[in-house]
Amino acid sequence: MKTIILGIESSCDETSASICIDGKVMNNIIATQSIHKEYGGVVPELASRAHQKNIVLVVESALKGAQVKFSDLSAISVTQGPGLLGALMVGYSYAKSLAFALNIPIINVNHMKAHILAHFIETPVPIFPFLCLTVSGGHTQIVKVNSAIDMVVLGSTIDDAVGEAFDKGAKLLGFSYPGGPQIDKYAVSGNPDRFPFSESQIKDLNFSFSGIKTSLLYFLRDHLKNNPDFIKENLEDICASYQKHLISMLMKKLVLAAEKTRIRQIAIAGGVAANKELRTQLKQLSQKHQWMSYIPEFEYCTDNAAMVAISGHLYFQNKSFGQLTDAPQPRMSF
Repeated sequence: MKTIILGIESSCDETSASICIDGKVMNNIIATQSIHKEYGGVVPELASRAHQKNIVLVVESALKGAQVKFSDLSAISVTQGPGLLGALMVGYSYAKSLAFALNIPIINVNHMKAHILAHFIETPVPIFPFLCLTVSGGHTQIVKVNSAIDMVVLGSTIDDAVGEAFDKGAKLLGFSYPGGPQIDKYAVSGNPDRFPFSESQIKDLNFSFSGIKTSLLYFLRDHLKNNPDFIKENLEDICASYQKHLISMLMKKLVLAAEKTRIRQIAIAGGVAANKELRTQLKQLSQKHQWMSYIPEFEYCTDNAAMVAISGHLYFQNKSFGQLTDAPQPRMSF
């Protein structure tokens, strides 16, 4: 009998559904909320309303695309947290109602763990144990992954996430939200060695990105006093230099973690894993240190239900089920 999992993701501003059959992801339907660009960031109330509008449509589209009926489903896999409470409630309430109506299990999925398990959507897949650098707008972590259900955080940010550093830096440069991808775009044509920015000097595996954001703020303030067109005239070099230092901090910690654990199976995950320079740097370090490196396809780096569906498949195999009395956890711990 086939194991058919419906995955649902609604932690922030993407309403997504996916069908996974016997470990193979069949589709990945995403409704993106563009309205937040007008406000320079995600507006929780607007996100919740958009999820309510889209959830039924994306689920029906996922089922239809995979030629699956509700009665065929083995379980519902859904993001329980972390994320925006209102946004989570839409997807989670829908998933619980569906699981109750169909009398099938509900599977609670941690959003950040799902990003890591996105590596199992396509081959080749990492071999346990492996290290995963998870990088997003809200999280920056180095995780030792012993199995699909056994993960240990070795280091995390003590202040801002690297995705936040990208987006806030982009805002200072005049980019609209989300600005991180714009920095990546303009950095391609710039000189990454032209401008220095301060990097945190924390000795352990934790990260700090508040300092480099402040460094960029003061750098721009000082230069704009003398030349109001400084950003416009030097945009590519500023982007390349700022991005270089952000990625440098990530890679230094990843190398240190690999040395400490002696693990050579290395992966990256999360929205910032779509950054082209980060992907390039990982490949170069893999050659230098003889790592086996793994990077999800671009569509599985940002928030999506495919990673929730594959997580549900792996949890289903381990009989790791939730209860209908469970609730969303916006501050869900790892």
